[in-house]
Amino acid sequence: MRIKPLSLAVLLSCSLTFAAQASQEDVPLLDNTQSAQLIRSTYEQELFTLPAFKEGHFGLRMYRQTLDEKYHAAIWTDMAQVASRLNQFANEVVEPEDIILYSSQRLTTYQEKETERGQRRYTVTKHHPEYLYLGVDLLGAMARANEYGLKHKQDKTLRKIIRRYDFSRYVTDKEMIEAWAAQLANQVYWLRQLGEQDVVEEFTQTFRDTYPDDKDKMLSAQQYWNKLYGMTHIIFADSQYYQERVSEKKHQWIYDYFRNNIDTILLRAKEDVIAEVGISFLLAGLDHDPVVKKTRQAIRHAINAEKGMIPSVDGNFDLKYGEHRNVLAIMLLDWKGVHKAPTYQEHPEAFKSIPYGLMPKP
Repeated sequence: MRIKPLSLAVLLSCSLTFAAQASQEDVPLLDNTQSAQLIRSTYEQELFTLPAFKEGHFGLRMYRQTLDEKYHAAIWTDMAQVASRLNQFANEVVEPEDIILYSSQRLTTYQEKETERGQRRYTVTKHHPEYLYLGVDLLGAMARANEYGLKHKQDKTLRKIIRRYDFSRYVTDKEMIEAWAAQLANQVYWLRQLGEQDVVEEFTQTFRDTYPDDKDKMLSAQQYWNKLYGMTHIIFADSQYYQERVSEKKHQWIYDYFRNNIDTILLRAKEDVIAEVGISFLLAGLDHDPVVKKTRQAIRHAINAEKGMIPSVDGNFDLKYGEHRNVLAIMLLDWKGVHKAPTYQEHPEAFKSIPYGLMPKP
């Protein structure tokens, strides 16, 4: 009896499916530490092929976890980016008209984005264009230098620029929070860290007013993620990014929300958000909380063992675009605690060469 071509194709397809399922079942599921090591190996093999920002992002987080000197080169790359940005700002973007020109050019990149997030950012930030310079660019670079125990040679000039602007107008604007929740969370803590304007409480209250818990079902997917990102970044920023333990009591409303809504979060959120929720508990010393177990299980199951990483929601395995979610996965699955590092004062071996423009703090 002849088998029709279509029937043969169906049979072959079924056999391949069963074979694939069988091969997956034959591969034992790695434990948390093994899963983290799988991803770590994938990225470390290609670390210096990544863009400088991604290389520095990965290396700094891995050093803060492990204190391993093999990440010194990536940390220097991160310092060099900070120095370059601050050098430019201190010498070229000082006067109000310079700031407006710089910010207007940055704003055009958001005008071209058709995503909900991109359009929200463009619509609200065109009324505060200087925010792209102050909050998104300048503050982050100054805070990173400060974390390293360094400052820019023209630190006084840069601080004068910051003091011209009242950040409360950004952090108490609900539309700004709907566009920039995580970034604003970072920035209010950076301002406090630098000893400048303290608007943490104003931001926190406005954030809670913007995203009341009983309105979650009305949020779009993008706005739900924005809310979760804002909450995790409040925790992260308070820890100075994995350097200090945070107080659960101080942020009780966040931890209560995560506990009460973890099953919904696992269903609605992307892997990087899920990992951030789990890390938020680790930063408070809550290693044995059920939320940590659930997030670890979800992240472990999201790993593609063949590729050695977690793909994007649309199945993309690009190392560059996946660096953020995958470094978070490593930290969640193989948490090493908090370390205030590296600093010029305590880890001089990481600062044998300081990029031009930066100098040790007194």
